[in-house]
Amino acid sequence: MININNFIKCLKGNGFNFVTGVPDSLLKDLCFEFENQYKKNHVVAANEGVAVAIGIGYHLKTGKIPTIYLQNSGLGNMINPILSLADPKVFNIPLLIIMGWRGERSKILKDEPQHMTQGNLTENFLKLMNIKYNIVSKNSNYKAIINKLKIHSKKNNKITCLLVKKNSFNTNAVSKIKRNKEIKPSEREEILKYLIKNLPNKLNSVSTTGILSRELYEISSQEKKINNFMSVGGMGHAISIAFGLAHNSKKKVLCFDGDGAITMHLGALTNSALNNNIIHIVFNNGSHESVGGHDTSSKHVKFYKLAKVLGYQNSKLARNKSQALKLILEAIKSKKSYFIEIICKKGHRENISRPKEKMTELKNKFIKNLN
Repeated sequence: MININNFIKCLKGNGFNFVTGVPDSLLKDLCFEFENQYKKNHVVAANEGVAVAIGIGYHLKTGKIPTIYLQNSGLGNMINPILSLADPKVFNIPLLIIMGWRGERSKILKDEPQHMTQGNLTENFLKLMNIKYNIVSKNSNYKAIINKLKIHSKKNNKITCLLVKKNSFNTNAVSKIKRNKEIKPSEREEILKYLIKNLPNKLNSVSTTGILSRELYEISSQEKKINNFMSVGGMGHAISIAFGLAHNSKKKVLCFDGDGAITMHLGALTNSALNNNIIHIVFNNGSHESVGGHDTSSKHVKFYKLAKVLGYQNSKLARNKSQALKLILEAIKSKKSYFIEIICKKGHRENISRPKEKMTELKNKFIKNLN
């Protein structure tokens, strides 16, 4: 496997002294080391498109090539700023992209349904955008690859990419200590259990991508009190799905969201805030927990205050499960839009179930049980 410290040393040795991006599960240890070793020259971006824009600004000021990291599921967020700003036919801005390859084409490795199509098409997307890329695996000569891409970028101001396969990097000791230290029994899961147990029957809801949805899947399978749509992909779009439901319904729709997800597409709240059937519940643990527990770019944000500014008629903060339940019950009775931020610790069980059903079966079940 590739030694992370040596990899970063190689990046810096080739002049890649600034990194920004969105944490990825395949790159989680590398992302921790970016934070540890780059310090102020490392920025966690709100989404992948924002990362590209930050990189463009860095290049305009310094003339140097920024490094952008992400999971390939976030490639869609990058396409617009790459093609409309960084592309050679526009401003011709060089970038080095380090992309974790979920759903890679492999007869051995299997991945979740939401990653398979994206994984199969990733190389095609890169080719269509004329981005020179090299596939990186645990046995790759990464030093030669990075040097080659640097020369290509500097000579032609081109965008280049390292497409990283699963299990390419070793587990760095510093990163492992940090990650294990922060993993605790899930306070969020306990809150969810308490809420579902005590909320009225036959509520419709949408839950965000990641661990939260898997926790809610387990709980709702046992309690059978809530009809939930798992937004397994499209990070940050759960609230817009909930809005689409609420806009065409006379009943309340709950959205179980996360701080990392809501940060991705904050503009969506200007729509959802205006719908009186929306109850937007955001669990804030200050981290991108599903991909490793890295800090979010919004760790400093008080979302309940921001939601008020964006138009939610009621916006409240809960610091425990009792406060959260009280506020949600108030919201169910209210004729106004509600935003509830729940503060909780990061951490989750390692053995949380994944859905056994096909995604289409879950969709059809949700539609059948819509109230």
